[in-house]
Amino acid sequence: MSRTEGTGRAPRSVYVRRRLWVLAGLVAVIAIIALVIWKPGSTGAEPREAPAAQSTSVAKSTSTPTPSPGVISECADGDVLVEALTDKSTYGAEELPQLSLQITNTTDEACRINVGTAAQVFTIKSGSDVYWTSTDCQVEPADAIVELEAGQVVASTAPITWDRTRSTPSTCEGERPAVPAAGASYHLSTSVGGFESEASKQFILAG
Repeated sequence: MSRTEGTGRAPRSVYVRRRLWVLAGLVAVIAIIALVIWKPGSTGAEPREAPAAQSTSVAKSTSTPTPSPGVISECADGDVLVEALTDKSTYGAEELPQLSLQITNTTDEACRINVGTAAQVFTIKSGSDVYWTSTDCQVEPADAIVELEAGQVVASTAPITWDRTRSTPSTCEGERPAVPAAGASYHLSTSVGGFESEASKQFILAG
């Protein structure tokens, strides 16, 4: 019996081979772990997000724009004089008053104003009583923007005929009662584009 067999120990070469296999296994495990952590081509740095694009906005100006040269502005309070007109001061029994108005630009600059029927209001009173208003039964009102030169006077080209009846919004379809005559005095006032006549125009229904 040999010494190796007598002692029960394996030859030295067997231990060496076992150690080499264990070492090779450890190297393989380390290599696999490294591949998982450090991928090929990776620098090891965390990826950086690209900076968001910055939006450009233009702030709105809070200042009031000034009129451009040559641009005509709208007429303002005190720019125009509105006058109520009738074709006569006294009317007989068969005569119907013709109502109109006149506008004067009292400034030294031109301005714009709406003189259409949609912007006109004629009102007839006797004392404190309102007898007739042109807007009570108005049909198809229209706008008409005009430019008034400095000092320019504009008058109605087609007067309104008053039928000498009392008007209300509820009497447009039926007959309306006639107003008192026999010397009754009435006053016409007008407004156009929001500008009212400073004085009323007096007239008399004689018959």
